[in-house]
Amino acid sequence: MDVPLLEMRGIDKRFPGVHALDGVSLTLQRGEVLALLGENGAGKSTLIKMLGGAQRPDAGEIRIGGQPVEIHSAVDSRRAGVAVIYQEFNLVPGLTVAENLYLGREQTRFGLIDHRAECERALQWLRKIGLDIDPATRCGDLTVAQQQAVEIARALSTDARILVMDEPSAVLTLQEVDRLFAIVRDLRDRGIGIIYISHRLDEIDAIADRVMVLRDGRTVGGDVASELSRERLIEMMVGRPLEDEFPKHRAEIGEELLRVEGLSRGRHVRDVSFSVNAGEIVGFAGLVGAGRTETMRLIAGVDGRESGRILLRGRPVPMGSPREAIARGVCLLSEDRKSEGLVLGLGASDNFGLPNLRRFSRGGFLDEGAEVKEFLRYRDDLSLRVSSPSQRVGDLSGGNQQKVVLAKWLARHADVLIFDEPTRGIDVGAKYEIYQLMNRLAGEGKAIVMVSSELPEILGMSDRIVVMHEGRIVGEFTDPSGTTQEDILGHAIAGGGAATQATT
Repeated sequence: MDVPLLEMRGIDKRFPGVHALDGVSLTLQRGEVLALLGENGAGKSTLIKMLGGAQRPDAGEIRIGGQPVEIHSAVDSRRAGVAVIYQEFNLVPGLTVAENLYLGREQTRFGLIDHRAECERALQWLRKIGLDIDPATRCGDLTVAQQQAVEIARALSTDARILVMDEPSAVLTLQEVDRLFAIVRDLRDRGIGIIYISHRLDEIDAIADRVMVLRDGRTVGGDVASELSRERLIEMMVGRPLEDEFPKHRAEIGEELLRVEGLSRGRHVRDVSFSVNAGEIVGFAGLVGAGRTETMRLIAGVDGRESGRILLRGRPVPMGSPREAIARGVCLLSEDRKSEGLVLGLGASDNFGLPNLRRFSRGGFLDEGAEVKEFLRYRDDLSLRVSSPSQRVGDLSGGNQQKVVLAKWLARHADVLIFDEPTRGIDVGAKYEIYQLMNRLAGEGKAIVMVSSELPEILGMSDRIVVMHEGRIVGEFTDPSGTTQEDILGHAIAGGGAATQATT
């Protein structure tokens, strides 16, 4: 049998109070796509940081091409033929594509940077992955998918034999994901070994040759991708079988809480009208750029609308700012929780208290004891895993970060909750918990709007589905159980007239 391209043997890593990796072993062959799966906190990030030189193992060995290697830095990683593309790109927005490709290893002539040579060579690498852009373009002007392709081109330009991709499809459109998969398959066919990390299980059949699952810092199993069912993968990741991936419970539908009439803002939101009742989860589907997020930002007062009305319990309200929306019981869980929903450098209880400072203040001073006491109540209620109330929220897993955001809005006793991509970047176990929380909130009479790019999630958790295309509502499905992904995609891609299904 051929010598593996990569072997990680008995890797062990401890942090204060945490055994992050406990004797983990991994192999990767040439021309293979290995899907590395596991919940947030399972040890995936720690493992790949060792390949990238950001962490060093306490014990164990790394071999590349059968030879032991020591990877103490990013330079060592590159020299060993390893390239890691993290979920948050390492590109400098103000530099050009060519400058980013050769950053730190500039092409020089007579002691000066040879920009022409860099552009010519960058163009060659871009063409190898089918990317048709000008190397002189600033990276800050590229789309997310183009930036990701630049990262791949940069990896190839270092003669990488091993490519690690961390959640590469998290913010891509369906068409961009197809293009990404085409690039990955082409790289695999050229003999490059790829470690592919994703929470999207539907991608495993499409792209992976083999699967390895981590749980609590240990290897719990793996096999040829085609021989592992979705249910078995979930059970391996969470340590128990989930009776239903989407545990939808229908609540009693009550009075209308939110109505939107003729909402418009430029080309992004055009004459949008819909309503949500107490106890109802209304799912918003559509491609990236369809106007879903823009609509929700108008309702939450983040952006100003040009026309239209917002009514709460039948009464028109101005919603001129987020402060006003929050005061009226409308809260938005933003799609980008890290930059818009949280202050990553503050503790969990501090983030929880930000929209509730007036309640926790006494004589103009913050009563930290009262803030922490209420935070602990929501921590227990939401099964929020933090080492202490003061733990930096930036150090929490994606699922626990989302729970901190949810806790601060629940403390406001909001009646209308807007979840924009509520499970993006969250593992399957945490997703299940978020779904159960949504069920509970609906059962308590809350009105929930859920924006999601994952169609199984839309179908599995919605009481009613609204589809948007180019800023307009183009379809509504009142019977999700009788609706298919193809039904939704047909409207999301091509638009078309209203398509309302009667509930069966």
